[in-house]
Amino acid sequence: MAYYLNSETHVDPGPIYVRENGQLHMVNLALDGVKNSLQKPRPFRLFPKGFSVELCMNREDTAQKEKTDHFIFTYTREGNLRYSAKSLFSLVLGFISDNVDHIDSLIGFPEQIAEKLFSAAEARQKFTEPGAGLRALQKFTEAYGSLVLCSLCLRNRYLVIAEKLEEIKSFRELTRLDLSCCKLGDEHELLEHLTNEALSSVTQLHLKDNCLSDAGIRKMTAPVRVMKRGLENLTLLDLSCNPEITDAGIGYLFSFRKLNCLDISGTGLKDIKAVKDKLQTHIGLVHSKVPLKEFDHSNCKTEGWADQIVLQWERVSVEAVRQRKDAESRKAAQYFYQKRALSEASRKCLLADTHMNSSGKLQFYREKVPDCHGPLLSQESKKSKKRAFEQSEQEQSAPQSAKQKCMCLAVEDWDLLNSY
Repeated sequence: MAYYLNSETHVDPGPIYVRENGQLHMVNLALDGVKNSLQKPRPFRLFPKGFSVELCMNREDTAQKEKTDHFIFTYTREGNLRYSAKSLFSLVLGFISDNVDHIDSLIGFPEQIAEKLFSAAEARQKFTEPGAGLRALQKFTEAYGSLVLCSLCLRNRYLVIAEKLEEIKSFRELTRLDLSCCKLGDEHELLEHLTNEALSSVTQLHLKDNCLSDAGIRKMTAPVRVMKRGLENLTLLDLSCNPEITDAGIGYLFSFRKLNCLDISGTGLKDIKAVKDKLQTHIGLVHSKVPLKEFDHSNCKTEGWADQIVLQWERVSVEAVRQRKDAESRKAAQYFYQKRALSEASRKCLLADTHMNSSGKLQFYREKVPDCHGPLLSQESKKSKKRAFEQSEQEQSAPQSAKQKCMCLAVEDWDLLNSY
């Protein structure tokens, strides 16, 4: 609505004040410039002639937000507000990141642009949304694989596994995976996912303190033992602090021919000497007298585009559990100390420490092969080579029935393979 103030044709200069003998007098001037003190003073004009006022009411804030969203506002050193227009690339990137779950495919899309799109969607926390976040993450992992995530550390993050299991299973081409102290058990869905072809690239696997037994080890190694797929490229395996793993379970590990480091400390082994001899004979692993640095968990970190997403998942999971606990009825001091004890137990692997002290370190490594162009081999190495040659000849001369007997599978193995 526009409102115009009525005005005369001439411009009124307004009142004039004069101080005389300490008193203030108001003097009005006529149009011709002659002083006329008898005239009645004209009213004071706040606005000049032609001034208009527009009243804008019920204007939506969304339209204003859309206008200002296209600009970047900054302040100068003098404190003045300065704005500059965003580039067309930034506007398009923001629009696509807001609707990233509606993308059909990213295969063949330049990875430099895809990384910026992933960062923009991550800043908007699109991957934490249920349903939409999983669809968006699957599009990126299908197209870029290890660039999205090549190493994943979920140590002590069993809440993240429980809340974001499908998102974790969507990662492909992982090379390092740390699931220590997560209490998964033999029947967990993630343990079955480890035998999938999507994780055949895993070379380092940490399963410390996960309540595993011989049945879990048997299930995890079945595809490698029979079909030569799954975790066949595994070079490092940590099975420490799983007291249900016995001597029979260690026998399933002989199918990992590429294994260079193995930790079975804190397991339920009975004949440790026999296990050492079998590991050295079948896959060439030697017992280490000193702790190996490969098992200190310092090398396994979350690396890739999605490293910050895992932290966002953890914050969301912890907040959800906290709200759930606040809704329940609480007890007084007893509940407080119990909660504190549980939180400390989840932070530390107490079970790991007790079994470590009782059975000692049982870490194995593969000795480096000496250089063939180096100095001449010692007499002992020549004898060991001769002994190995004789054993190979004996194996070749063995009857065919003995080989067939070794390759026979039990009924349980066939049932397990049919379940995949």
